[in-house]
Amino acid sequence: MRRQQQTPLFHGVLNHAKSLPVQFHIPGHKHGTGMDPEFKQFMGDNALSIDLINISPLDDLHHPHGIIKEAQELAAEAFHADHTFFSVQGTSGAIMTMIMTVCSPGDKIIVPRNVHKSIMSAIIFSGATPIFIHPELDVTLGISHGITVSSVKKAIEANPDAKGVLVINPTYFGVAANLEEIVRSAHEYDIPVLVDEAHGVHIHFSDKLPLSAMQAGADMSATSVHKLGGSLTQSSVLNIRGDYISSSRVQSIISMLTTTSTSYILLSSLDTARRHLAIRGEALLDEAIKLAEAAREEINRIPGIYCPGKEMLDDHAIYDLDPTKLIISIKDLSINGYEVENWLRDKANIEVELSDLYNILCIVTIGETKENITVLTDALKELSVQYFDASNRNSERSDVEIPNIPILSLSPREAFYADTELVKLDESAGRISAEFIMIYPPGIPIFIPGEIIEHDNLHYISENIKAGLPVQGPEDATLTYIRVISERKAIL
Repeated sequence: MRRQQQTPLFHGVLNHAKSLPVQFHIPGHKHGTGMDPEFKQFMGDNALSIDLINISPLDDLHHPHGIIKEAQELAAEAFHADHTFFSVQGTSGAIMTMIMTVCSPGDKIIVPRNVHKSIMSAIIFSGATPIFIHPELDVTLGISHGITVSSVKKAIEANPDAKGVLVINPTYFGVAANLEEIVRSAHEYDIPVLVDEAHGVHIHFSDKLPLSAMQAGADMSATSVHKLGGSLTQSSVLNIRGDYISSSRVQSIISMLTTTSTSYILLSSLDTARRHLAIRGEALLDEAIKLAEAAREEINRIPGIYCPGKEMLDDHAIYDLDPTKLIISIKDLSINGYEVENWLRDKANIEVELSDLYNILCIVTIGETKENITVLTDALKELSVQYFDASNRNSERSDVEIPNIPILSLSPREAFYADTELVKLDESAGRISAEFIMIYPPGIPIFIPGEIIEHDNLHYISENIKAGLPVQGPEDATLTYIRVISERKAIL
């Protein structure tokens, strides 16, 4: 634990700044003197003094051998990994690195269909062929959960030549699969397991939370330290362990995807966030869990509002649950999730993590306070008074609409680079999409390039647009047109 108190990167950068070197290198603002004065005053001298570049005394993220190497080794120790790589390209960059490390053009990779856009982008870049597993759908809440051990085993048995199995663990909504058993099943076929751990940095540091990727024996995990671990936005880590993954190969790939102008402010925030989590994380997470459970209990007393907890668990897709994620179902109110998000913003100055047609999601972190929880629960009580009518409530919770998973007709890469044409979105049923369409957040595509567009999915998109939810992806930001694969017509 004494080693974890060290922050070689942050203090190396700090000591360099304190020496006040005469800088004839970028960034050109020269400690802010070449910057807009209002922005300089807002940022402050401390932050600007460590906005530096990869000069020799400060090491190089692309070829670490000094303070960055030391900081990454400390992070590997904290995450129980063999190697840890810092990412200033967010977790999207780390996810792309994972997939491009194990996949070459034409290689198969087993993935759940409810993946983030970055995973599909990496599949397009690598030229890999996705073997989709359908996630478990929750028709009560209207969300997708994880994948089951049995579905992974079936996919592996049908595709023993796959180069990797990718698992989202935990999901955006805090649901965890039986990752340990999934890893065991994949390793029986010598297939590495890659984990999108964007929403799970904190689970490494508490035994009251689901198993982390490294604890479960996974081979690689892309982990957003900035989302729930206290570093600055856009900073993440990539952890690897075991013999299936070459660390030198990972370094080559991540360097290809990373800017050469790496931010030492972001890197320093990773170094210090690791220290904070390693030393104080367990105690801080104990408090966050208590606050979240108290909030859940209070929310479930509010008429017309439901915040699920451990009662959701089964031995399949909902194997474990991160209690710091508050899924708040509002489908029994006469208002949709997007309208609730706006109501909370206007009435209580509350910003939520996401909203959909039926839910809002609020996250409780190590930076949470009891006062904030009270503000949230008080606002939800007022919301219930305005929008819940007990006389119209069904005796049982009704199912909600979840879109079909489209059929993949072409590989995403083939579709992305094919000849295309624009057609009206509402007339595109039966055509093959050449674009992504998603609701962000969470960024899970409704269509990906190569999938056949269906009426049910178009209806789902229409309902989300009507509700004001952030549907995005196509070149046409108005969502009037979508780019599809050109049809070959017979020559007469």
